[in-house]
Amino acid sequence: MHVYPKGCFFKSFNDIKDKKITIMGLGLNGGGLAAVRFFSKHGALITVTDMKTAEQLKPTLDTIENDKSIDKSRITYIFGEHRIEDFENADVVIKNPGVKIEGNKYLEKARVIESDMSIFLNFTKSPIIAITGSKGKSSTVSAIHYGLNNCGYKAFLGGNITVSPLTFLEETNEETPVVLELSSWQLADLRGRGLLKPHICLMTKIVADHQNWYGNMENYIEDKKLLYADQDKGCYSIFDFDEDEPAIKPANFESWGAVFASETKGTVLRYSKTNLPKGTFGVWQEKNKNGSFEGKVLLPYMEKAEVILKGLTVPGEHMKTNVLNAALVLYLMHIPAEKIIKVLGSWSGIEHRLQYFHTYKSSKTVYKFYNDTCSTVPEATAAASQSFEKPVILICGGTDKGLVFDKLTETLINSKKLYKKPDSLWLLQGTATEKLTPILDENGIKYNGPYQNLLKLLEELKEYTYATSSVSSENKPKEFAIVFSPGATSFGMFTNEFDRGYKFMSAVKEMFN
Repeated sequence: MHVYPKGCFFKSFNDIKDKKITIMGLGLNGGGLAAVRFFSKHGALITVTDMKTAEQLKPTLDTIENDKSIDKSRITYIFGEHRIEDFENADVVIKNPGVKIEGNKYLEKARVIESDMSIFLNFTKSPIIAITGSKGKSSTVSAIHYGLNNCGYKAFLGGNITVSPLTFLEETNEETPVVLELSSWQLADLRGRGLLKPHICLMTKIVADHQNWYGNMENYIEDKKLLYADQDKGCYSIFDFDEDEPAIKPANFESWGAVFASETKGTVLRYSKTNLPKGTFGVWQEKNKNGSFEGKVLLPYMEKAEVILKGLTVPGEHMKTNVLNAALVLYLMHIPAEKIIKVLGSWSGIEHRLQYFHTYKSSKTVYKFYNDTCSTVPEATAAASQSFEKPVILICGGTDKGLVFDKLTETLINSKKLYKKPDSLWLLQGTATEKLTPILDENGIKYNGPYQNLLKLLEELKEYTYATSSVSSENKPKEFAIVFSPGATSFGMFTNEFDRGYKFMSAVKEMFN
């Protein structure tokens, strides 16, 4: 695992002027664009290099061209390839987080490697709230950000949620909290630098993820541990209390949360779906006397627990955990419980995560569409399928990234009668789907597809909804949730998961009008 030199190459903004900066990856999600704007503003000589073609990058290039604040005369573009000289002659290379240094002939020639995150953390004076994990990161950070901004703070949100922190770096100060969603790759780019010391860090539930990139669970976990590596007793560290799945459970511990809690120097708080044992502090879920959900908190200085969450708008059992964790962060930021309850109770979720976006009515049957394209692991799809009281029509499948499908197949097969099976299952083609279908066939689970493209799937789904709604029956459900939750990546059929989500929503709105 690569260890970087301590600190950052740049000691002040003035250090950037006339430096030769190579930006590795312009991309379409805003990270490369933010780097171009930032370094252009501070007078750097910029080389942008990307394996994609100019045609593929046209939306980002058009934005740069139309931005009068960017000095285009100081930018050189290299598309469709990388060149060794652009890396070895640069003063600093700004690295794409998803690229390994080891074995990369370009990065191995770089004198200095930085990332947008290392530069941001080097310069900002903001209190940092840092979130990582496998499931629920984006929902958690979005709920925290929403809560802070609706409770009197001016807060910023960036990181893996596709907003580079360089876009708001110079607006931050000691009074502006910054919420960072950090992927394991972004954390790896901070190893050894000593720049990440979050006032509050939170690790969402750990499951196996990115195993095609890491090769094993241990390396994946080692990057996650960088979240709290430089914390001290004045910081808060929030970890899962509940047991992990047997397949990923660490040796000698009931969960990875327990491992993290044993290592951090910060003040440890835990979260659970059931009451925490005496002497363990944090948040947990309960039902009140009316059977309704409540989230409670108990901190070391408190004599008794306090309700800090109830009455959520967003669907799903897993969202109770995400929003309760957000409530705990707000409570640690000195926001009163009654304010947290009111504000987070009005939060409606985020784009691409069980996002309700369209209603279609056929005969007397209502179909509500939900976009959960950022569900890229099977466990998230399993959770999404259980998130509704109404029957679910589930659309999933895509490209495999070396993950185990046990939780999803267990949910779909439902041999122990523990889950609600989808009313019907629709599959997109891909290597992940190729792993899933033999298990479904073996257990007699019916499915539609796999389909080579999304439009064909939706065309046949519309015919299915028409046929279903035309059947007259007193027992027929009057409302269905159609949930697009792939549980896999999008390579090949789509540019990325966001492109996948936008195309799904656009096609649905056009076809189911």
